[in-house]
Formats: sequence, structure tokens, C-alpha cells
Amino acid sequence: MQEVRATLPVHPVDLEPFRLGGAADRASTAAAIDAACRDSGFLLVSGHGVPTSLCDAALDGFAGFFDLPLADKRRWVVADETANRGYSELGKEGLAYSRGEETPPDLFEAFNVGREDATGPEYDRVRAFHAPNLWPDEPAGLRATWLEYELAVRAVADELLRAMALALGLPDTWFTEQLERAVITARAINYERAPGAPPPEPGQARMGAHTDYGVLTILLADDVPGLQVFRAGEWHDVAVPRGTFVCNLGDMLERWTNDRWTSTLHRVVPPPADRSGPVRRRSIARFLDCPPDLVVECIPTCTSPDRPAQYEPVAAGVWLREKILGSRARRRPDLGEAVV
Repeated sequence: MQEVRATLPVHPVDLEPFRLGGAADRASTAAAIDAACRDSGFLLVSGHGVPTSLCDAALDGFAGFFDLPLADKRRWVVADETANRGYSELGKEGLAYSRGEETPPDLFEAFNVGREDATGPEYDRVRAFHAPNLWPDEPAGLRATWLEYELAVRAVADELLRAMALALGLPDTWFTEQLERAVITARAINYERAPGAPPPEPGQARMGAHTDYGVLTILLADDVPGLQVFRAGEWHDVAVPRGTFVCNLGDMLERWTNDRWTSTLHRVVPPPADRSGPVRRRSIARFLDCPPDLVVECIPTCTSPDRPAQYEPVAAGVWLREKILGSRARRRPDLGEAVV
């Protein structure tokens, strides 16, 4: 019998019982996360323990950079697009290209940073995926704020991964061990319609419809309309109340779990045409991808004689590289290169 899924676009999950409770609390939270991952793969996470003041400081810090003149921001463009670091200006990218769809360029600018603890021979072998960060001169203290924020959000990611492992009948350290040398990229994004800017072109979005590429995304965002999730043939608006994270699964985890869990299409749409004046939405997306040298194949607990593996093993690094270059160069990615 075909599995019937519900159509809830985003599932609320309180992480505090898992962080602070006993075995029964952890099991209950893991079951709730499993239900969310089976359905839309989108969670609205509260009880995560990250101070709201730290979240605000991270958003404000990157907003200070985006407020700089364009000529100043262009100083932090990294010519090597495979590095996935530094500044990406408005209209540079098209996220829908990552799934083979041609669209006008997206209406966002971004700044990318990666992990700063990627040192040692294990990382040297895949150094192309761990390019050094560039930190702008302004605003002062941006790097320090980000490092504090990243440390706090890494703890949230690890708690979610432990709950996910339990939900799949695995030891709770299964994902954290597999992903110890993961590619981690934080992308600060600024969606801002300047006064007098022309209306979007037909089919143009603030961020085109796409699925995320890797394992788990943790999104911090202003509660400004625009984020939408595609479920049951319709686009659904997603609100992000202050003090919460929107977390969603990526394509690699969908493959890893043999389609037990879902990587769902989402986008960010422009503000209504009749809304005058500048309209700004700020966000920071933290992407957790597999170690580049990991071969991803079906998790043992996600296959059975009745449900054989649906996907061929893939090289995680090649997959990620093709997805990133597809959106940045606005070309169709060649994912066949990733098949092992």
C-alpha cells in the first residue's frame, strides 16, 4: 500500500524536552521529528536554547555589511565560484538552476562563510571545500559575533541530528559521527527592494524555487513575508516568529533515508506590487552538507526486502559542487558525475 502523507507545510517542534528531559521526552521528540520529516521535511523549532539577543546581533551584523556602498561590498567578491565564500551581489545567482529550471536572476545579495575549525590533514585532503573565510573591515566585530552564533547553532544542529538518529532506530551519535568533518556554510542573505526599483520580471523571485542540497538547513530570519513551501500542489506562506528557527531537510538526507524523509521545494517571493517603498527581509541560512569524501548510500534501517534502495551511491563532494555551480553560474548541474 502506498504511504499517505499529510500536507502540513511546517511542523512545530519544541526541542527543549529533548535537550533537558529524560528518555521518554527524547523518544517523544524524536517521534515528532520523524513525523515532520516524513511529511514536509520542514520544522519550526523552538526551545533550542540560543538567546534571541545573539540571533538579533547576527542579523544586525550582516545587515551592517549589506548597508555598505556596492563598491565596498564588491571588494569581498571571491573570483573562484567553487570556493563558495564572500560576497554575491544582487542578480548574480538563480537558485532554480540547481534543479534544471531556467529563470531570471534572483533578487537577493548574500555573504558566505564556512567553518573556521577545518584544520588538519583530514581537511587538507578536501581543502577545496574548506576555503578560507574573508571578513570585511566593516562592521566591526562581525567575525566575533558570527563565531559566537555559529557555536550556539552547531549545538542545535547536533541535538537535531541526535533526535533524527533515534527516529531512524540508530545510535544517537550516528549522524554526528558521520558528519564530524561536514561542509558547513552559513549564508547571510539580504532581500531589499530599493526605492524606485523596477518591478520583478515575469517569473522572477527573490529566491527561486529549489530544494536544499545537503543534510540539514537551520534558517534564522526576520518575520517578514516571502518564504513559501510547496505542498500538495500549492505554495504555502511560512511565518518565522521571533525566537524560532525554520529547519528543513536537503536532497542528500532524502537519498540517505531512501525517501522515508522529504526534501521539499521552497522559494522566497517578492513583496506585493502594490506595497510601496523599500521592503527588507534578512536571514542567515546555515547549511550542513556531508564530508566531501563521504559516499552516501541508503541507511541500513531505511531499507528492507519490501523497500529496496531507490538510489545509487553518490560522492557527496561532487554532488555539492555541481549543485552550487549550477545556481551560481546559472547552468544545469551534471549530477551524473556524482554517481559512484
